[in-house]
Amino acid sequence: MRVTSISTGARSPQWRPDGTVLLFISSVYPGAADDEANKKIAAERKAQKYRVRVYEKFPIRNWDKWVEDTLSHLFVQDAQPGARAKDLLAGTKLVNERGFAGRVTDTGEELDPVWTPDGNDIIFVATTNRDAAAYANSNTSLFKVSAKGGEPVRITTSGDSFSRPVFRPDGKALYAIFEIQTDKKVYHLERLARISWPNEVRTSTGRGSDLHTLAPVILTSNWDRSVGSFAFSPDSRAIYLTAEEAGNEKVFTVPADGAEVRLAMDMTRGVYTNLKIPAKAPSTKVFASWESATDPPEVVRLDLQSKTQHPLTSFNADQVAKIDWQPLRHFWFTSKAGKRIHSMIALPPDFDEHKKYPLFVVMHGGPHSMWRDNWGLRWNYFMLTRPGYVVLLTNYSGSTGFGEAFAQSIQGDPFKGPGNEINEGADEAIRLYSFVDGTRQAAAGASYGGHLANWMQATTTRYKALVSHAGLINLESQWGTSDTIYSREVNSGGPVWEQAVTWREQNPIRFAANFKTPILLSVGENDFRVPLNQTLENWSVLQRLRIPSKLIVWPDENHWILKGENSRYWYHELHAWLKKYLD
Repeated sequence: MRVTSISTGARSPQWRPDGTVLLFISSVYPGAADDEANKKIAAERKAQKYRVRVYEKFPIRNWDKWVEDTLSHLFVQDAQPGARAKDLLAGTKLVNERGFAGRVTDTGEELDPVWTPDGNDIIFVATTNRDAAAYANSNTSLFKVSAKGGEPVRITTSGDSFSRPVFRPDGKALYAIFEIQTDKKVYHLERLARISWPNEVRTSTGRGSDLHTLAPVILTSNWDRSVGSFAFSPDSRAIYLTAEEAGNEKVFTVPADGAEVRLAMDMTRGVYTNLKIPAKAPSTKVFASWESATDPPEVVRLDLQSKTQHPLTSFNADQVAKIDWQPLRHFWFTSKAGKRIHSMIALPPDFDEHKKYPLFVVMHGGPHSMWRDNWGLRWNYFMLTRPGYVVLLTNYSGSTGFGEAFAQSIQGDPFKGPGNEINEGADEAIRLYSFVDGTRQAAAGASYGGHLANWMQATTTRYKALVSHAGLINLESQWGTSDTIYSREVNSGGPVWEQAVTWREQNPIRFAANFKTPILLSVGENDFRVPLNQTLENWSVLQRLRIPSKLIVWPDENHWILKGENSRYWYHELHAWLKKYLD
C-alpha cells in the first residue's frame, strides 16, 4: 500500500519508535511552504521557454550533476489513510541560511535523521557553510527539531563535522561520527563521539534550559584507525565497529562509555562491512557482510567467542567454485624514505610458480583509500590478472588503514613520494617472487591512480605501457574546474596563483618533454570530479608529441564506469592494450 503521495517524492523512511508516524526526506524548492507550492513552482519552470543555470555561490557541480536549487527537508506523516506530510524545516531560519545543505555525498545530500528515544524530536545533520567551500572546509553539525515543527536547535557548535547519529538501545546516549575540520590537514580519521542524553540545549534565542550543551566525548580519540560501521550490544554496554587495517577491514570493540579499543576478531582474508546487532536480542548477535578478492559479498554471523564466522547466504557459491583463483598474497617493505609500505599481489588463473609472468602495477584512487582484500567490479583483481599477469597493489603514503599520520603524509607531496613507493614496491615484488618477469612491466590507475599514471609518464620509462582513467594531467586547471577545490589548495600549499613548490614541481604537464610511454586514456563525459578537460589536455600533449596513445570517452558515464556493457568493453580494451606491449 502506498503511504506517501507528495509531488517531490520521499526517501530514507523511518518509523517513530511507537510505529505511528513516518519520518522521511524530500527535496523541495526554496521558499515552498507546502506541496501545493512545490507543484506550482515545478509547473512554472516546466512552462518556461528557456533553460538556463544561474549561480551566485560555490559549488556549482557535485560529482556528476549540476547543483540544483532544491533543498533536502525533513517530513513527518501520520500512519493514517489520507494523512498529509508536514515539512518540519519549511520557513525556518536554518534552511534560509545561504550555506544550508545536507551532508554532501556523491549521490546528493543526506540529513541522516534519527528519532529521539521518546519520539518527540528528531536529530539530523546539516551544514550552514557549504557556500564557503571555495575557500574553507565545510562542516556538518547535529541539530534537533521537534516532531511538531519549530526552529531547529544546533547541538554541536564546533567547526568540526558530525554525521551518522545513532541512539544507544537504552536511549541514554547519542553517538555520531566525528571528523576534525579545523586544522588545515588533508585527511582525518572518522572517530566515534558520544553525547549524553537527554541533552539540554539552548535555543537559538538564548531562552530555555539553564544548562549548557553537553560537550561530545570522543571515544576513539587515542585510536589510530577510522571507524566504519558500528553497532551496540543489546545491553548498551559495548560497541562493536569495523575499521580498515592493512588491506583488511576488521571487527573491534570498545566499552560504550569509552576505554581502550580492542580487536574483537582477527582475520587474515577479506573485509567485514555493514555491521549489525539486533537491539532487542537476548544476547549479542553480530552480523555483517563479508567478502574477499575471491569471494563476492555474502551475509555472515560472527561468533566472537570462538572467533569464527558462519555464512547465512550463499548466493554466489556455485559460481565461485568454478573459477580458478587464489587468495591475495601480502608483503611489506621499507621504502628508501624509511616508511613501512604494505603491498599485495593477485595471481593469474592457472598459476604456475615456475613460470614467468608480466607485472601489472595498479594504483588506487583517493588518495585516501586503501587496496583491500575485497570483491570489486570496476577494478576486479581477477579480471586484471586474467590474461596472465601478476597484479601489484601497493598502499602508498596517503592510504587509509595505516594511521592518521600516514594518510596525512601526502600533504605537499602528492605524486613524487607515492610514485617512488609504488616503483620500489615493484622492485620488491620482482625481488621476492621469482615468477615475476621484471622485464615486462605496465602500470595503470583511475582517479588519483590515474594522476599517478600520468606522473609515471612524466618521471620514468620503466613501464612498457600505461593506462590512465579519469586522471589529471594539470594540477592548475584541475583546481579551477573540479567540483571540489579547497582541499586541493590545502594539499598544494596555497592557492595556485601563489605558486607554492608543489604547483611547480609535482605537476605532470610541466614535464611533458619527458613523456615517452604508450598510454591508454579513458574518461566519462559526466565526470565533474576530474573533469573531461584533464583527459583532453593529456590527449593534446600526447598527440603533439606523437606518443602512441588511445582515447576512450564514455558519453554516459561519470567518474566511474558503471554500466555492464561499458565495463565489458573497458576490460576488452585494457587487455588488448596490455597485450600489445607486454606479450
